[in-house]
Amino acid sequence: MSDLTPQSETPTPTTDKITQAARETIYLCNFRVSVDGDWLCLRELNDISLTPDPEPAHEDPIAIERLNLMNMAKLSIKGLIESALNLGRTLDSDYAPLQQFFVVMEHCLKHGLKTKKTFLGQNKSFWGALELVEKLNPEAGEITASVKDLPGLKTPLGRGRAWLRLALMQKKLSDYMKTIINRKDLLSEFYESNALMMEEEGAVIAGLLVGLNVIDANLCMKGEDLDSQVGVIDFSMYLKDGGTTSKSAEGDGQITAILDQKNYLEELNRHLSASVYNLQGKADALEKSNARLTEELAVVNNRFITLQDEVERVKEESSHQLESRKAVRSDSANGQALGETRKQLKEETQLRLDVEKELEIQIGIKQEMELSMKMLEKDICEKQDALVELRLQLDDMRAINLQLGHKAQVGLCSLMALSKQKSEAISRLEDKINQMSGTIKQLEASDMDLIKQARSLNSAAGKVLQLQQS
Repeated sequence: MSDLTPQSETPTPTTDKITQAARETIYLCNFRVSVDGDWLCLRELNDISLTPDPEPAHEDPIAIERLNLMNMAKLSIKGLIESALNLGRTLDSDYAPLQQFFVVMEHCLKHGLKTKKTFLGQNKSFWGALELVEKLNPEAGEITASVKDLPGLKTPLGRGRAWLRLALMQKKLSDYMKTIINRKDLLSEFYESNALMMEEEGAVIAGLLVGLNVIDANLCMKGEDLDSQVGVIDFSMYLKDGGTTSKSAEGDGQITAILDQKNYLEELNRHLSASVYNLQGKADALEKSNARLTEELAVVNNRFITLQDEVERVKEESSHQLESRKAVRSDSANGQALGETRKQLKEETQLRLDVEKELEIQIGIKQEMELSMKMLEKDICEKQDALVELRLQLDDMRAINLQLGHKAQVGLCSLMALSKQKSEAISRLEDKINQMSGTIKQLEASDMDLIKQARSLNSAAGKVLQLQQS
């Protein structure tokens, strides 16, 4: 099989470049990957001719590759979530479905990458696109810094793989993927226009990644050789088996599905309880802040009243000073007292201006405090409404959890009854087998008797013939 990418009339790539591109293409265009429930189906298409053909044109091979990658991502994410919920513990690096998920994501990010010429040759890596997340979302700066500080990572491919693992552990992979997919003007620097990240299939995969927030992963990357790993997808994990399943297998599948739903709801219940606890703590902190602001507002009001009294006092003193100045002017003999009075009047006037400025500042502070009080009251009301809604959702989840527990018990009872019926049928079959073996032994004994009789008849016939001849 070969890589069926469109070629121009005068092909310029060399044979080595074509071979390298064929090795990097996992989903070839002469197969179509489709999803049938929880399984993967491969359907072979007709060979696509590279020469002009008068027959109708075949489908776009790049579109088929995008569709194949999207279907593989669906199966990988769904299988990882279901197996992780059945496992019931934190996932590590050796978990096979998790390894397959990272391989699929790596091929999704590699699809349609532009080849960049460097000093050492041509390079194709999705690390440059992942570095954009730090610029668009400041929260991703911690992951990028951690990846750059990891010892042993020498290639952009290894840093990209480490970034995917850290984002999954932080449960932010879906948010970061949506961030860069929404900025196609920046992604066009790294991807071709028909790449998966530039089309709607990339947005679908980013939406599917939201489901991975229900699983917990603890991945140690210091001992892993992420630079030289070979990403090969194990299709046997997803291929559909043509054999028929028994009723017991169907019953086990139903019980497994019910238990998966129960585990998912328990996890969701735990997250809601944690959210309610956090919101309750925030509400308590807001109430404490509200009480503190109320006390500060009372202090500001007292200060405002004190300043008003001081302003009145300064006005009275100013009026007294004016009267005394008029009296001093009438007394021309006391010039020294007039100078002191003018100096004191100037000081009192400056003090009055300072008090008025302080009064204006305190009035502004009071208005700001009143505005902040109103905003805090509004925020508290909203938080209380959110708490009420979350408590209602928590009650609904508990009721659904009880219903699923009841369904699980009913399923277990039906499975036990089915196993009892199987054991009875096996015992009956064993009795029939014993009877048939006895019958076979009797038939063998009768067959031996018939053989003996035939031999005696043959001997008698021989004797008769001899008598006749004599």
